[in-house]
Amino acid sequence: MRTRLGLKHLFLVALVVCSSREPAAAIDVRRADVKDFIAHMADTSSFKKRQLRKLLKAAQSQPAIIEAMDRPAEKAKQWFEYRPIFVSERRIREGTDFWIAHRQALDRASVRSGVAPEYLAAILGVETYYGRLTGSYRVLDALATLAFDYPARAKFFRDELEQYLLLTRDMRLDPSSVKGSYAGAMGAPQFMPSNYRRYAVDADANGHIDLWTNWPDVCASVGNYLKEHGWNAGEPVLSEATVAPDQASDLDGRKLALSETVGSLRTKGVNFDSSLPEDAPALLIAADDTDGVHWRVGFNNFYVITRYNHSALYAMAVFELAAAVKQRVLLNDAAGGITPAVAAQDVAAPGVAMPSPATPGAAAPSAAARDAATVQPALQR
Repeated sequence: MRTRLGLKHLFLVALVVCSSREPAAAIDVRRADVKDFIAHMADTSSFKKRQLRKLLKAAQSQPAIIEAMDRPAEKAKQWFEYRPIFVSERRIREGTDFWIAHRQALDRASVRSGVAPEYLAAILGVETYYGRLTGSYRVLDALATLAFDYPARAKFFRDELEQYLLLTRDMRLDPSSVKGSYAGAMGAPQFMPSNYRRYAVDADANGHIDLWTNWPDVCASVGNYLKEHGWNAGEPVLSEATVAPDQASDLDGRKLALSETVGSLRTKGVNFDSSLPEDAPALLIAADDTDGVHWRVGFNNFYVITRYNHSALYAMAVFELAAAVKQRVLLNDAAGGITPAVAAQDVAAPGVAMPSPATPGAAAPSAAARDAATVQPALQR
């Protein structure tokens, strides 16, 4: 969330990435680009150059981070491979338990933002397994690596490094201790530093925004991000569609843009159910399954989800997980509120403590230890 990256989310690196043997190396503060960054921070934000040189000299440029950035699941996998990772029985079950344990926080965030609670829960489920897998890289290392040793996105990550230093100063955190994803995303919702500063919400009005352990703040912040990116309360997200075989070759379901309308798609032979007006923005989606292409139509709210992670695969996974968790919660409620399979204390707080001046950035449990099958998308919020 900030300039949002289209790379993708962020956090745990696939096993092939984790096996990288190339050693980390200290950032060379004598490099021209590093010196320019230090001078900029000193001139614009009153940081002391000596302090910045010391901090960046302690940062480690890690080849595994660059490798992870080049291997996002959204680019490497097709829908039939991607879906089972995030729409699994375990994730549905734990999403149900999460919703039951944090119903009040989700409901309040939903009322505040207009985003249905199932989508707030599903995003947290896809992002960090409901707060348990928030990343094990030092955010300083991740952002410094990508700011100075990843030319393809250097400007973006230098901006994020700047925002991170401002954030940790404002929150009085130790910038060398906070942990996050390999792209520098933080907390249960995996916000990039600029998004943390721009969209995070102090939902309980305690004067401190905590996206690690404070669920009212977490849920409200996810809702606020979606609201600020154009979520329309009560509108649909996605619809199944069919296309006549002789017309399929003339259609493009690979563009992530609201370049069509409900009416224009229908005139092109796309059949789907929607109560939206004919001029409502829409996009056609071609989802590759084991038996061929399945067509879907996404609406404005689908596109808004892709602003969280620029991928149709990601948004489809959020949509399906949200629907499955909502159905399970409704069944639980209808049965009289059966006790969740997972104890409330197991989902009541994310997997890492909120960094603080006293206890900065406790490391999150590794992905391999928690769920060897999980491949985290590289979201850049």
